[in-house]
Amino acid sequence: MRMAFKPLPVFLRDGGSMVTSNEPVGIGMIGAGYISSIYLQNCIAMFDNLRVVGISDLEMDRARSQAEAHGVEAFTVDDLIVHADVEIIVNLTIPAAHGDVALAAVEAGKSVYNEKPLTTSREQGQRLLHRAGETGVLVGGAPDTFLGGGLQTVRRLLDEGEIGTPVAASGMMLSSGHEGWHPNPHFYYQPGGGPLFDMGPYYLTALMSLLGPVMRVSGVTTASVSTRTIGSGARRGEVIPVETPTHIITSLEFACGPTASLTTSFDVWETTHSSLVIYGTGGTLRLPDPNTFGGPVELLRAGSAAWESVEIVAGHTENCRGIGVSDLARAIRSGEPLRASGEMAYHVVDIMHAALESGEQGRRIAIDSTFDLPDPLLRLP
Repeated sequence: MRMAFKPLPVFLRDGGSMVTSNEPVGIGMIGAGYISSIYLQNCIAMFDNLRVVGISDLEMDRARSQAEAHGVEAFTVDDLIVHADVEIIVNLTIPAAHGDVALAAVEAGKSVYNEKPLTTSREQGQRLLHRAGETGVLVGGAPDTFLGGGLQTVRRLLDEGEIGTPVAASGMMLSSGHEGWHPNPHFYYQPGGGPLFDMGPYYLTALMSLLGPVMRVSGVTTASVSTRTIGSGARRGEVIPVETPTHIITSLEFACGPTASLTTSFDVWETTHSSLVIYGTGGTLRLPDPNTFGGPVELLRAGSAAWESVEIVAGHTENCRGIGVSDLARAIRSGEPLRASGEMAYHVVDIMHAALESGEQGRRIAIDSTFDLPDPLLRLP
């Protein structure tokens, strides 16, 4: 049985419920790379329950540049982690550093929000969640795109039974890889990279936020070529080895009944597919790109040949990256469960490793981890 729609407060400046009785939660960002700009912009201007204390990076010049551009203070990593005004560390480091940085924050008594993936290994993820439980802090993790208006509209449609009982889903993230445009694409073709770890978290999190946890996984994994040639930047023409699968077909068996297939690839050129679809006993839903916060959302009712365009009824549809940090702050102040939880982010890591292991071993793999289906964010109109 699907859970009933239960609206909870949102902390957006323009139209959502506002924080009225609690001080904003102080956050510190570690990692001053490209993604930090949208986090800084949104956490400063969009969410009333957040206050950006500062930003840090191992390269202090980058931290100072971002701090100056956004009107905040630059700190060393060590100083920011122990800063008295910081309650949440927003971890925007490279994936290989996610586990170590997050664990250091937790050991310092800070809650932490990791960019995706939560960690690159199961062991790191398990230790992080265990230590957070012992120290009484919270762990959240990207992606938070499922909290945007598009996927929250889908959640409302499912909760209201618009397509009956979900029976299946399919997703595709197809591309020819990153070496043609990315100046330093080496990581994408090493263990911990590949299309599943790079983009899979968006698709898996979207499906899991709608259908709940996965109980079994099977995978088929291949790599079409053994090397790639960098096509831009200072390393243009350099040949790099491919040491991880670059075309992965993952079958997912959800605990609540539906099955799903997810194909992630750096090996193909086709780009006109529907990225995510859920099939039900009473109709079909075409979902928006799970790497975005808006639409479109389309509905095909049973017996009809015509797709309906569904209005995005509430929530932000522009890039509101950082809404997961805001929801973590809400959870800290209210004591209510957070939505982009560390448990859900770890479940994604567990599934991705299981898919690669299944491809190597040729067998289905049971998933031991689980999480609670997050409460919806949207309010009924």
